[in-house]
Amino acid sequence: MRIARLLGTVLGTTLLTTTAVLTVPAQADTGVAARDGVTLDRPALRDSLDAVHEAGMYGVFSSVRDGREWWTGASGQADVATGRPVTPDMRQRVGSISKTFTAVGIMQQVERGRVRLDAPVGDYLPDLIPGERGREITVRMLLNHTSGIGDYVLSAFPSLAKGSADSLEAERFRSVRPAELVRTGLAAPATGRPGAVPGSYSNTNYVIAGLLLEKVTGQKADAYLTRQVIDRAGLRHTYLPRTPYIKGPHPRMYESWFGLLDPARDFSVYDMSWASTAGSVVSTTDDLNRFYRALLGGKLVGKASLDEMTRTVPVSGVDYGLGIYSLELRGCGRFWGHDGAVFGAGTIALSSRDGKRQMALAQNLMKYQELDENGRPKPHPIDDAIAAYVVRALCPDTPASGIDHSRLTKSFRFDQLSH
Repeated sequence: MRIARLLGTVLGTTLLTTTAVLTVPAQADTGVAARDGVTLDRPALRDSLDAVHEAGMYGVFSSVRDGREWWTGASGQADVATGRPVTPDMRQRVGSISKTFTAVGIMQQVERGRVRLDAPVGDYLPDLIPGERGREITVRMLLNHTSGIGDYVLSAFPSLAKGSADSLEAERFRSVRPAELVRTGLAAPATGRPGAVPGSYSNTNYVIAGLLLEKVTGQKADAYLTRQVIDRAGLRHTYLPRTPYIKGPHPRMYESWFGLLDPARDFSVYDMSWASTAGSVVSTTDDLNRFYRALLGGKLVGKASLDEMTRTVPVSGVDYGLGIYSLELRGCGRFWGHDGAVFGAGTIALSSRDGKRQMALAQNLMKYQELDENGRPKPHPIDDAIAAYVVRALCPDTPASGIDHSRLTKSFRFDQLSH
């Protein structure tokens, strides 16, 4: 099957769509300049965000910062049935941006001497990862995806490999324990030898990291991350959910799964235990900017830990550190962050290394593209629209023509299940 081939290689490479253009206008800007020297071109940002919606995205919302100056905007619909518009303050499932939160929790324990990055994971979780694997795979290999452990996601939703999206609905309210996810990932074919590069992206690594965090702290991972990461960063609208429902204002989250779901189905109500500490965080675009600003500014971990987190290796086409990756925009600079995808929701968050220039963007329609004869997503105008917005937000002085959009969009692996 084409979808099986797609999932068996990289579970997708880029965000594309085939939906019709909607006509809901962008919401009014809510940002205010906090200094005389204005560097955010609000009309241009608003027009660029509108272009993403006009290219076919149901709804899109974003926050942009440059120092103390900020802008937020939204364009399109939160609910296509009622026409309810998206607003900039909406909550969103942020998928694998959760990995940065989990990595921060582990690095805090490294600083306390409870975890050693280059110690075998079997030293901490001998019953979960016994034998040779437990001796060869280190904590660092989990965090930078060089463990060679396969992903559990396809096994968790088995109909996808058969060209059917039935599993997505069938598993909507299923609660699954992290250890079960890990056992499934360990049973999958290994993606390489431990420590070998390039690494292979696997959600299993970060479920193990969450269990490691619980082992060394004696606390549930969600409780620890809430107190020591989310609260310390000053995030007011970010949390790890305990029910299938999202608290606070949020859009409906539409999943097309490459046309198998037509019309696209709303998965905004979903038990996210399947994503665990690899991808279950709920947040807002403003909170995500605040989080990465706190992290890169040294408020969550010290300089030595940040240096470790920003040491990258090649992983599935990106330069990946410990729960964070870097993206080079030619003529503009290097930015740090993550992107994430779950059923119906995709999010990007990128920051300059000093945390001054930031952009976070969220949208509520996923895997809406057609596949070619090789099972690969076909290009779509939304690719360029998102890339142009990212460039406008992060590199206002760089002409869009100076950025390799194809490379940029391939860095946002939105049609993975949770990455």
